[in-house]
Amino acid sequence: MKLLVTGGAGFIGSAVVRLAVAQGHSVVNLDALTYAACLENVASVADSPLYAFEQADICDRAALDRIFADHQPDAVMHLAAESHVDRSIDGPGAFIQTNITGTYTLLEAARAYWQAAGKPDGFRFHHISTDEVFGSLGPTGQFTETTPYDPRSPYSASKAASDHLVRAWHETYGLPILITNCSNNYGPFHFPEKLIPVVILNALASKPLPIYGDGSNVRDWLYVEDHAEALLTVLERGAPGRSYNIGGENELSNLELVRSLCTVLDEAAPRDDGKSYAAQISFVTDRPGHDARYAIDPSRIRAELGWRPSVTVDEGLRRTVRWYLENEAWWRALLARDGVGKRLGTG
Repeated sequence: MKLLVTGGAGFIGSAVVRLAVAQGHSVVNLDALTYAACLENVASVADSPLYAFEQADICDRAALDRIFADHQPDAVMHLAAESHVDRSIDGPGAFIQTNITGTYTLLEAARAYWQAAGKPDGFRFHHISTDEVFGSLGPTGQFTETTPYDPRSPYSASKAASDHLVRAWHETYGLPILITNCSNNYGPFHFPEKLIPVVILNALASKPLPIYGDGSNVRDWLYVEDHAEALLTVLERGAPGRSYNIGGENELSNLELVRSLCTVLDEAAPRDDGKSYAAQISFVTDRPGHDARYAIDPSRIRAELGWRPSVTVDEGLRRTVRWYLENEAWWRALLARDGVGKRLGTG
């Protein structure tokens, strides 16, 4: 297939681009190159004849129409989004613009292209979303594809809105869509503002390891390369109009996660004083509206498509720490950008 991947220079998008090219797909990477994007993320495939790059904003309809006409993709994988909850609290406007207006603009461009091509049966519009649209769980239960939406942050509300738009374009216009909602991703090329890269890099810099509240918030951790494999599986075999939840089957509280990271770091890059990096853990004021727990029931994707994660959280954390230790030039360049690594989301 020829895939149009939006946000392909970002964290998850670049993992999709790298895997798709490795599997023999042609890929057009459409990215606006905003603060969290980095073309180094796709440097390993940049010279491949299967890869092309287009710098464009998904809110720019004229640019989208040209890209569709020039490249004639068989499918769209829509990952371009503002994605950091803390930033959405401080500045929700960018999230409304990109995640809602941008998704609408892309849907309309895709629909026009699909209709002009005679509505080919094989075309797909795959919208990649988050489990945060479902809100917050208590100590028990899991999100399923039928869980009612209950977003709690500007970020999750904007993603919920985009999910609804995609479903509406399927029901109203017949556009063949797929939706996936994933749990928390981690792994190589993770922009250094999310919990895991912040902890790794703060640990190495002898800085405090910040944990919101008491660290009891629980997340299901999904290794990014597992996620990329799941996304391509859904694209190739998922039923049009259907949604699939993608989880890592690795639930940990934030405190458990950080302690596990400290153990890995203690082995891989011991402190000069011989103490554990856990001594640097610091509890900070919780962010507003912090969801207590996310957990995904992956029964549908496992039963219908035969996919399940292959990387345990223990192995994934070891791979991730090793990658950051071996790729200092990548993250140092990003840390030099204004605002990266600063505390956000306190309102």
